[in-house]
Amino acid sequence: MNFKNIFLGIILMSSSQLVNGQFLAASDTSESSVRKYKNIINSNKEIVDFIEYSLAQKGLPRHLRNLALIESHFDRNITSGAGAVGVWQFMTSHANQYGLSEQNRNDLYKSTKVAVVSLSNLYKKYNNWVTVVAAYNCGEGNVAKAMQAAGSTQYHIFSKYLPGETINHVKKYLNACYATGELQSVLSNYNSSRMNTVFFTEGGTGSGKNDESLSETEINAGFNLTIIADELKIDVDKILAWNPGIENELEEKGESTFYLPMDLMPDFLLRKNKILTRSIKEGRKAN
Repeated sequence: MNFKNIFLGIILMSSSQLVNGQFLAASDTSESSVRKYKNIINSNKEIVDFIEYSLAQKGLPRHLRNLALIESHFDRNITSGAGAVGVWQFMTSHANQYGLSEQNRNDLYKSTKVAVVSLSNLYKKYNNWVTVVAAYNCGEGNVAKAMQAAGSTQYHIFSKYLPGETINHVKKYLNACYATGELQSVLSNYNSSRMNTVFFTEGGTGSGKNDESLSETEINAGFNLTIIADELKIDVDKILAWNPGIENELEEKGESTFYLPMDLMPDFLLRKNKILTRSIKEGRKAN
């Protein structure tokens, strides 16, 4: 067993807790909200049981039943103002994509089978349930545009480029998962996919292909890249190659995703407070 990998996992999991508190959380944890969601589930027990059984057959988590909960309150006969129909609120184009006819969108059995396949495919693409819920609401095209605009595949970064309705939809989902006691599972899944993604970059400084596996965390504009390089005993040009455009992003947004090779990330996280203190202190001297 590789101790360094275990240590890296512990450090990354620790830093991921900041993501929970800072970016993703239930926006309504009131007793009335919890009671409302639980009452809807309890009033539709047969439908919920069928949905959970269908999800389990595909190896999907039970909390996805909350997507139908916030979409339709499990009402198979509901039609939205936009024309979405049934428990899973399928638009005609989405239904047709999976061979579900327009008339069968309010068929609980057929629509649930299609929803399970659709959600499974979205998870294979995005690797976390938060982004899946967003894509289910506004479509993969809008998610792709938001990612491109933000220059990031992380929901908490690209979400500001999504429609307001989709952002609220994800909040409702997190609220429902809080009510059912599954919020931590959803957030852990998001942070796990976010912190353990392996990136393969090309080009960098123009020296050809770079096959180093990169891990990621967040830094703000208080960090000095030269001091980070000094503390890690590497050349600052390497940091810039791993993080193209980071100087502009820190200046414009005040924060940025920060990439380092996986073997350097534990050292950075251990020294993070020291690096920030040095950055602030030496920045004052420079002024």
